[in-house]
Amino acid sequence: MATDISPDSDHDLRPTVTELRLSAFRAHRAVTLPLTSLTLLAGASGSGKTSVLQAYEALGRLAAGDVLPDVFPDPALCVPEWAGGDGQGRRGFRLGCTVDGPTGAVRLDLAVQVEPALRIVGERLSCAGRTLFSTALRDPRRSRVEGAWYTSGRSTVTRAALPDDRLGTSLLPLRVAGKTDGQLHVLAAAEQTVLGLRSAFACDPQPRGMRRPVAVGEGRLWQGCDNLAEVLHRTRRQCAQRHARLAAAVRAGCAGEITGLHVEELADGTVRALLARGEGRATPVGRLGDGELRYLALALVLLTGPGVLAVDQVTEVPDAYQSLTVLADGLDRCLDRRQARELVRLAAEMAGRGHVRLVGAVADAGFAQGVEGVTVVDLEP
Repeated sequence: MATDISPDSDHDLRPTVTELRLSAFRAHRAVTLPLTSLTLLAGASGSGKTSVLQAYEALGRLAAGDVLPDVFPDPALCVPEWAGGDGQGRRGFRLGCTVDGPTGAVRLDLAVQVEPALRIVGERLSCAGRTLFSTALRDPRRSRVEGAWYTSGRSTVTRAALPDDRLGTSLLPLRVAGKTDGQLHVLAAAEQTVLGLRSAFACDPQPRGMRRPVAVGEGRLWQGCDNLAEVLHRTRRQCAQRHARLAAAVRAGCAGEITGLHVEELADGTVRALLARGEGRATPVGRLGDGELRYLALALVLLTGPGVLAVDQVTEVPDAYQSLTVLADGLDRCLDRRQARELVRLAAEMAGRGHVRLVGAVADAGFAQGVEGVTVVDLEP
C-alpha cells in the first residue's frame, strides 16, 4: 500500500470525466454538467442530485463490463415521466459523458431502451467532431446491435455484430485489430473512456453499520463503510503517514480532545476503532454521533485509494494513468457547517495533489465558500 501523499506530477495524464450529459434520464432533460476535480452538486430535495451520481456510477459499471440488467435492476425508474412511447411503444433514456485525456476530449453517448425490452439501442463514441464508433439496432428480434468503427485505409469502416446488453466501447480492445492509424485512434479513444469512467467509488456511509465491531478480512472499504474499523486496522499498520493525516483530520472535525486514532482487537477476533483522548482514555467510535461517524468515514475515503477502497482497478494499466473519483451522496448529511467545511478542505487538498477527484451531492454548498478549487453546480428541482 502506498504511503506517499506528495503531489503527483503525472496526474494530468490520467483520463478524467469532465462532463456528464443527461439528455433524458429520470427527472433530467437536456442537462449538461461540468465536472472538475472537486464538484459539489447543490440543490433542494427533488432537484436530481442523487440521479446525477447514479448516472455516473452506471456509466462506470458499464465501462467495467457489467451487463445492463445488473447496472439497471429497475430500469423503468430511469425513464423520465414525460417521455412518451413511439409508434411501437418503445420508451427509454439517454445519457453520456466527455472524458478528457491524451487523446483529447472523447464523447460517449448512449441510448437505452427499457420498453418493450431492456437493451442498448444506440451508442456513439466521437472525438474532434468525428464519429469513431457507433452502434444501431437493425433487427429488434435479435439481441444484437450492429457496431461500426472507423478504420481508415482501404475500408473506412468495419462492421460487426455486438451484444445489446453491454457497452460496445468496452469491447473494442477485443475487436479492433489496431493495424491502421484509424484503428489505433479508435482504440486510444475507447481505452481513455473506459479508464476515465471505471475508477469510481460510490459511497454513502451508514453510521448504524459502522458502530459494530467487525472481523478482519481483506481490508477493502465497502460503499456503506460498515467495515470502517477493519480498514483502519489495515491503514494503521501499513500506511503510517496517511493514518497520521487521518488522525489530524479527525481532530479538526470531531469534538473534544483527540490524541490519536487506534484500533482494538477483541477476544472474539473482531476489531473496533477508538478515538484516543489522552491519559489512557479512549472513546469507541460506536459512541460517536452520526455526523462524526460520517465525517470520519468520508475523511478515510478521501485519504486512501483504489488499493483500499472496493473499486475495480484496471490492473494492466499503471496507476499514473488512472484516476479515482469518489461519488459521495449526501456529502454534508448529518454534518455541521464546521465539519462540512473541514471535509471539503481535505478533498481540495487531495484533489490538488492529483490523488482523488470528488463529486459530492449537498443540500447547500455555502460552507464551501472561499475554499479554492471547488466547483459548485446548482440544480433546480
